[in-house]
Amino acid sequence: MTGLLDHRPALRPEVLLSPPLLDGPATVHLVKDPVSGASFEIGPKEHFLVSRLDGSRSLAEIGTEYGRVFGRRLGEGNWQQLLALLGSRRLLAGGPAPDSDSGPAPEPVPAAGAPGKPLRGTLLRGTLRLVADADATTARLHRALRPLLHPAVLGVLLLGCLAMETVLALSLGELVDACGWLLRHPAPLLAVATLMWLSTALHEFAHGIAARHVGGTVGEIGLRWRLPVAIMYCTVDNYRFLRRRRHQLAVAAAGAFANLLFLLPFWLWWAALPTGDDPTRRALSALLLIGSAQALVNLIPLPPLDGYTMLGHGLRVTRLAPASSGYLRLRMRDRAAAAAYPPRARRLYLGYAVGSTALVLLLAAALAGAFWYAATT
Repeated sequence: MTGLLDHRPALRPEVLLSPPLLDGPATVHLVKDPVSGASFEIGPKEHFLVSRLDGSRSLAEIGTEYGRVFGRRLGEGNWQQLLALLGSRRLLAGGPAPDSDSGPAPEPVPAAGAPGKPLRGTLLRGTLRLVADADATTARLHRALRPLLHPAVLGVLLLGCLAMETVLALSLGELVDACGWLLRHPAPLLAVATLMWLSTALHEFAHGIAARHVGGTVGEIGLRWRLPVAIMYCTVDNYRFLRRRRHQLAVAAAGAFANLLFLLPFWLWWAALPTGDDPTRRALSALLLIGSAQALVNLIPLPPLDGYTMLGHGLRVTRLAPASSGYLRLRMRDRAAAAAYPPRARRLYLGYAVGSTALVLLLAAALAGAFWYAATT
């Protein structure tokens, strides 16, 4: 036992540990090997131990810290079980490499920048990888755009977006009428649809550039289709493992912000045109309304929208919607079991269930009102 306690094991330096996340009644940390792509969950006590395996502290020293915090010492069996788990997943420095042939290993997945299978799926539904090294490509874009990512510049751009949305809100009637006009004119309708597709692509690239800016990585850039719809996508790796909450929020919000920035020059063009029956102003009015709706709807905290992701990051909660649904079902079936949830979990899950239901009803009423307005004007 003395020899075991003198051991100074270390995690491989690339292994990622997430901040604490609420998952149902439990608090968990995610552990991920970015080489193999394998990940799993551990509890706060296991995280306390694993996060201290840095090669500089012995197991005896870590055990002493653990005893002070949790009020109990670890036995030999506890250490052996933990080290066996980490060793079997090949997370310890000096152990077998993730691609070695000694023993079973998690099924590998393409890491950031690794060439994966470019075409997946069928003619009706699938994905096509468009960039061989998505992380390197995004890094080049990030270097080119870095001056625009200074906080002062972003602040000015954000104020411009707020001013644009305020003016557009005051002109809502004109914008809605322009959408009706657009549906009767195929040429400007095609132009607006093309610009909206470009805005969607920009949305995806913005997530990747924001991730690179705060230390994340990009796994893949490509085209996803469910015919007749085809859109760009950008897969951001490891965003859950960013240490700062504001960085996670920035990555999630970048897409909607990019959609609004895309509209700014069109808004200035629209504002310079005289009001009336000018076809260009009408087409721009429709573009501004549809583009603003695209950006703002993405901020609604309902899955799978970016606003839902932002809410999860902000609250440090994983699987918020299914966990809320599960808590409500348990609360209706077994009040005693639901009461065993921590107070914070009970408040969050009940609040999200009630709030999301009210939000869905409000959106349904707003949509019905919009259809009624369109039908009567």
